[in-house]
Amino acid sequence: MMAEMAVAMPLMLAGEQGLFHFPSPDEVRVQPISRAENEAEWPFAADDGVLACVWSGGQRIVSFFEGRPSDLDEDEPFEPRGLIVTTDPIQLTIGNMANRALFRPAASIEERIRLVAPFVTLGQRLCDQPAGARVGHGEL
Repeated sequence: MMAEMAVAMPLMLAGEQGLFHFPSPDEVRVQPISRAENEAEWPFAADDGVLACVWSGGQRIVSFFEGRPSDLDEDEPFEPRGLIVTTDPIQLTIGNMANRALFRPAASIEERIRLVAPFVTLGQRLCDQPAGARVGHGEL
């Protein structure tokens, strides 16, 4: 039994979900998301953006990138800030230090985890789509 598992393990890790796979930009799945007017549980400071998911290191990595501000001219360059969307408190705090202002204020890390948890689930479902998928607003 152990020998069979040892032979099967490299085959299971092959491809996009492999432990040593480095994703390319064409593997990222994205879905636009935005805050509803009456939504009180929105965890992000930006009212809209893109939820993205990609397989990396053998796991699903979910991110949020802010949308382009409406008052910014089309010809002006824009580099969106991004966040790791996870329920892991270490990654949620330390991994997002550079862009933590992109989160709306939360009273505690527990509250922030509670607020991002539905987006983690949504992002992980997004990763179940074919590589490079662009899912429409609210399709998941």
